[in-house]
Amino acid sequence: MPEPTARVQPDEIRRWLTERAAYYLECPVEELDPGVPLAELGLDSVYALTLCGDVEDRYGLVLEPSAAWDHPSLDALTAHLLAALERV
Repeated sequence: MPEPTARVQPDEIRRWLTERAAYYLECPVEELDPGVPLAELGLDSVYALTLCGDVEDRYGLVLEPSAAWDHPSLDALTAHLLAALERV
């Protein structure tokens, strides 16, 4: 987990989220468009909830189970995580 005071860069978060989504979707990272809604990419609610748990493990942020639907793309989720990390 990054140090609480360490600045996490948007590209780092987006890359990590993309890698996690690719893992759950069993597809190459290169095939995922970070602007496309996760549901359109094929990420179901179980994996979306699991992704929220991964965020908690990685960044120490507790996300609402609906976070992946409230911020439906990898880009939107990245922006949400950046904002949350800045408040920590």
